Amino acid sequence: MDTSISVLAELRGAIGADSVMAGDAMEAKHFADWVVKAAEGAGPIAVAYPRSTADVSAILRVCHAHRIPVVPQGGLTGLVGGATPVAGCIALSLSRMRAVEEVDAAAATITVQAGVPLQVVQEAADAAGLLFPLDIGSRGSCVIGGNVSTNAGGNRVLRYGMTRELVLGIEVVLADGTVMTSLNKMLKNNAGYDLKHLFIGSEGTLGVVTRLVLRLFPKPESVCTAFCALPDYAAVLELLRRARGKLGGALSAFEVIWPEFYKLATTEHGVRPPVGAAAGVYVLMDSLGSDQEQDTAIFSALIEAALEDGVVDDAVIAQSYRESREFWSLRDSVAEFQRTFDPHVGFDVSVPIGRMQEFIDDCRAHLVARYAPVRALWFGHIADSNLHICVKQEPDGPTKKEIDQIVYGRVRAFGGSVSAEHGIGLLKKPYLEYSRSPVELDVMRRVKAALDPEGILNPGKVF
Repeated sequence: MDTSISVLAELRGAIGADSVMAGDAMEAKHFADWVVKAAEGAGPIAVAYPRSTADVSAILRVCHAHRIPVVPQGGLTGLVGGATPVAGCIALSLSRMRAVEEVDAAAATITVQAGVPLQVVQEAADAAGLLFPLDIGSRGSCVIGGNVSTNAGGNRVLRYGMTRELVLGIEVVLADGTVMTSLNKMLKNNAGYDLKHLFIGSEGTLGVVTRLVLRLFPKPESVCTAFCALPDYAAVLELLRRARGKLGGALSAFEVIWPEFYKLATTEHGVRPPVGAAAGVYVLMDSLGSDQEQDTAIFSALIEAALEDGVVDDAVIAQSYRESREFWSLRDSVAEFQRTFDPHVGFDVSVPIGRMQEFIDDCRAHLVARYAPVRALWFGHIADSNLHICVKQEPDGPTKKEIDQIVYGRVRAFGGSVSAEHGIGLLKKPYLEYSRSPVELDVMRRVKAALDPEGILNPGKVF
């Protein structure tokens, strides 16, 4: 009997015939993540839809016994090919594992299955009078298991940290079907190795995350937002220094936008310009607090002092939540790039904050040296070292590979990271060594070999 037929029969026997789809019954969405399609003829032999950890364990036991690759899939919103299937694999979709199991107000935690959409986690926390702070643009379609597996970042990292800082407990199924349950709710727990960190950010290569205990926080009672025009990047660093000193932990976002992005957003994206268009650089800044009147006074004093001292040339402070959202609509207009700036090559990198402008100037110079009319956009979270770059592709310009080599080469030269918050997947694999030493890569491979000796979990991804 053909191995794939045998495997499908075993899987259907283990988790139910209605939970394993093959052939024409497979939905097309499972053949790609958001941007990377499976190679021609390299789709999955089936898609399995577990409803529980026990189902995931059964799937992996069968696949491990037959050495069949397994590619975990969440909301399929990834940008680096981490969930793209490989030839002859089983795609393991978490889309039926959508239970919010518990909100524990005393412990300030929420326990969920890995297939729960991020927005549902946020709404469940909100209904309990609490906040789950992770927030990214794909909140309605990405799922929490994928967020954890890629260690997602987003707009509030400055205050609350990456996803890694929001996970207290984890349940994960190893390659051979072994279930490791560690649904810890305690902030302090130093009983041996904290194994959850092996799986957070490992992109499904070490195990399949099935359930999570996540940290919740008090809901902010105040929001202050300002949009500022500054003369140069040195002024950005000074404003950040002042904001950290005056706002402390209330500072929740510090987005920096360079003129190329600002011009595109306020002309072709139809966003109303909050300030004049002649600045050297722009800053969108948020603080979250507990007393609107008091917090507004402190925030306003910070901006006024920066204006008086010439650190900021122009600034507008939002007078309402609606106006705050209008400011953010400029930053979020990145979603319009497919309409106004395609085809382009996008980058999500980290560079030391103090050298960010130097990096941009150097990177731009290398791109111009290759193609003088090059167009590039620069923007990012910056206070957490994260810079986004979009380089327009032109018919007579450099190829995607050439652009990648230029940008990632400059990242390496500046001691940065080729991936700030999207993972490695397939697209960044050739450049992982730009940011990790040979010893680090060797340790990663040893961990992989120990937990997945047959190499069935998301093969070909990361390294």
